Amino acid sequence: MPETYAPLIEAVGDWYRGAKRELPWRGDDVPAWAVMVSEFMLQQTPVARVLPVFEEWMQRWPTPHDLAADSPGEAVRMWGKLGYPRRALRLHAAAVAIDDRHGGDVPSDPAALKSLPGVGDYTAAAVAAFAFGQRIAVVDTNVRRVVHRAVLGAADAGPSTTRADFALVDDMLPDDPAQAAHVSIALMELGALVCTSKSPRCADCPVVAACAWVAAGKPAYDGPPKRAQRFAGTDRQVRGLLMDVLRGADEAVPRAELDVVWSDDVQRQRALQGLLSDGLVVLESDGRYALPSGRP
Repeated sequence: MPETYAPLIEAVGDWYRGAKRELPWRGDDVPAWAVMVSEFMLQQTPVARVLPVFEEWMQRWPTPHDLAADSPGEAVRMWGKLGYPRRALRLHAAAVAIDDRHGGDVPSDPAALKSLPGVGDYTAAAVAAFAFGQRIAVVDTNVRRVVHRAVLGAADAGPSTTRADFALVDDMLPDDPAQAAHVSIALMELGALVCTSKSPRCADCPVVAACAWVAAGKPAYDGPPKRAQRFAGTDRQVRGLLMDVLRGADEAVPRAELDVVWSDDVQRQRALQGLLSDGLVVLESDGRYALPSGRP
C-alpha cells in the first residue's frame, strides 16, 4: 500500500471499529456459508429487508448440504419478497455444487468460488475476504463511491465497475491479509452509512479532511447517466404477483388462479413465460403451475 493512502485507510479502519453494525453474517465465528448466503441476498437489496429472511434461511439450511438436499422450489419460496428470485435458484445450485465438488464446504480459493453458479467477481472476492480473511479487492457500489470521492475527487463512480476500480482498491489495501479484509468491510460500511449516494454526511466522515471531492468543492456528477429502475406496471411487478400465488400454494395451481393477478393478458402471459424460461416456475403434466421441485 503506497504511503499516500495510509492516513485515509487508517482513519477508515479506526472509524469502523466504533461504528460498525452488528450483523449476523459478520464476526470471526461466522461460517463461510453464512457469509455467502448474505452476499447473495444483499445484491440490490437493503440490509433491513434481508435480515429476517437470512435468519430464517440459516435456521432451515445451516449448511450447503442442507440446502442442496431440499428442492430449488423451497429456496424460491423461502426467498419471499427479496426480489430477483433467480438469486434463490443460483444459490441453491451453488449449494449443490459445493456439496458435490467440495465435500459440503464453501471453498476459499477465489477461482473455485467463481466456478460456482451465481458467483461472480464481487461475490467471490467478498467471500474470500470476509469469510477467509484474504487480501483481495472487494469492490461494490459503496466502495466505488467512497474511493472515487475520497481519492479521485468525483461525485460518484458511474454505473459500471471497471478493472481500474479493482486496481485502485487493490493498491489501497494493506499488505497484511487480515488488515486488508478489515479495510474492505470498513470502506463498504462507510459508503453504506456515511458516504451515501444522495445525502452524504460529510460532517461525520472520518476522512473528510483528506477527501479530494470535498477539497474540490463537491463538484456535481458528470459521468454517464444512471438509469432509474421503474417497478410499477412493469413485467417485474407482474412476475412478482405470479410468484406470490405460487409461493403461497401448498400444491400446483391451475392457470385460472394466475390469470386473476393482472388484467393485461399479453403482459401476464409474457411474464409467466419468462418465469418458465428462467426455471422459477414449471408446468405440470396436468396443466397446472408450480415451483420447481427437482435439482437444477
